[in-house]
Amino acid sequence: MAKTIITVATTGAFPTKEHNPAVPLTPREIAEDVYECWQAGAAIAHLHMRDEAGRGSMSKDRFAETVHRIREKGCSIVLNLTTSGDLSASDEARMAHLQALLPELASYDAGTMNWMHSTLFVNHPAFLERLGLLMQEISVRPEIEIFDPGMLYTALHYMQKGVLKSPGYFQFVLGAAGGIAATVENLVFLKSLLPQGSLWSAFGIGAGHMPILLATLALGGNIRVGLEDNVYYARGRLARNNAEFVARAVRLVNEANNEPATAEEARQILGLHTYEH
Repeated sequence: MAKTIITVATTGAFPTKEHNPAVPLTPREIAEDVYECWQAGAAIAHLHMRDEAGRGSMSKDRFAETVHRIREKGCSIVLNLTTSGDLSASDEARMAHLQALLPELASYDAGTMNWMHSTLFVNHPAFLERLGLLMQEISVRPEIEIFDPGMLYTALHYMQKGVLKSPGYFQFVLGAAGGIAATVENLVFLKSLLPQGSLWSAFGIGAGHMPILLATLALGGNIRVGLEDNVYYARGRLARNNAEFVARAVRLVNEANNEPATAEEARQILGLHTYEH
């Protein structure tokens, strides 16, 4: 059977406990949540940090504490650390935790956009070049985040330039305010732009969650679920926790006659280092 990688995005930079009390915010909460999701079938955890007030943070210390807490549980899930958890963070702060912790994956947001129609999410070309080259130097694989088609063409430019390696691993983000809408037609279009041999995953934000999840499975992609992207499990019903999203994803992968990839299988598919306890 084909293997499908399930990523869980546990926290994000914006959902709060007012949106859903299950959103994990502290390093301890995030680590416990990730462990439950790993047991439920997630192969990758995409991590954001929050400060003491619950705001998005690029704190190297909070990343380090969370990673330590996850690993001390014997959890071998692949860790994907964000580089964009605080819109006001300096370029250096967005990269410092990568150099300190050497995660297997990290996000690479391939362009600047109007974020939530209210502010700028800045990914300056100079920063993208520095980040791409640093990731190559320290053997961290980029998960190339695509919020609109122009970002995909930007990523292809950096592949031609040698800033990013080919084939890429792309994450299609559909439904962010300021980005491409979460429709099946848009997902098919984005997939059609991928170079041969690319690996890819996708998710829809909010109400677009289920249509994009189901379409991604039908198109042979990998999937992402979690409270970062959607606080509701079903119409009018808040998710109990992230593991509930993962459990449903596992069922749907099985119904599609595929198998959820284990963390070690995800490492093999993505060309990552074997996890050492």
